[in-house]
Amino acid sequence: MLDLRRRGIHHRVIHPGHVTSVAEAAAACSVRPDQVVKTLVVRRGEDDYVLVLVPGDRSLSWPKLRALLGVNRMTLPDADEALAATGYARGTITPLGLDLPVVADERIMGGEITLGTGQRDTVVAVSADEVIDAYAAVVADVTSDASSR
Repeated sequence: MLDLRRRGIHHRVIHPGHVTSVAEAAAACSVRPDQVVKTLVVRRGEDDYVLVLVPGDRSLSWPKLRALLGVNRMTLPDADEALAATGYARGTITPLGLDLPVVADERIMGGEITLGTGQRDTVVAVSADEVIDAYAAVVADVTSDASSR
């Protein structure tokens, strides 16, 4: 959260407690499921990672992300590799404090979102647009309807 203050991003700290689903997280934070933004770390090459901000009610579209980034193959690293790449345990991964490229699904723009903080059971409510600007995120359609999987 120090990174948010350093970048001048207004935020509210929320302690939702232990949640096991997007629906639980949304209820605990008093937001809609689409405002619960998941940060996925994706490997696009050896020691080459990208963070992808995905609305909670949607799923990452691998074909869309590969086309955007111009690569043929991408993978999700296992928990140990994700921790080594970001310094954050899976379930707490966030762009906060990291110097990794960020891709944001276009659907998060224009409103308040919640993001992980790197700490279990703690999130921040922030302006999506401020996060996108501060982290120079590439904004694109990189998701699909979660119910269509």
